[in-house]
Amino acid sequence: MSFQDAIKVCFQKYADFSGTAKRPEFWWWVVFCIIISAILNMVLPIIGAVFSLAVLLPSLSVGSRRLHDVGMSGWWQLIGLTGIGVLVLIYFWAQKGKG
Repeated sequence: MSFQDAIKVCFQKYADFSGTAKRPEFWWWVVFCIIISAILNMVLPIIGAVFSLAVLLPSLSVGSRRLHDVGMSGWWQLIGLTGIGVLVLIYFWAQKGKG
């Protein structure tokens, strides 16, 4: 999956928490969010904050679909709220999918 395809799919499935997301779709989305957020925060931090809020739902959605692909519930994303749980999520997200 190419960078453009991944971004398009994530915006098309804006709030779709069902199904699966392959590794390229998820990681291209993460790269897109980090790059755009960094650029916007350098230009005008308030625009960066608005962008981050705008992509929160699709980010949760693609994260949930990625967890489904490795055979886990999307609710595992809540472990990221503990701080150290982010490392656990990165491990889960990096796993090869079962489907």
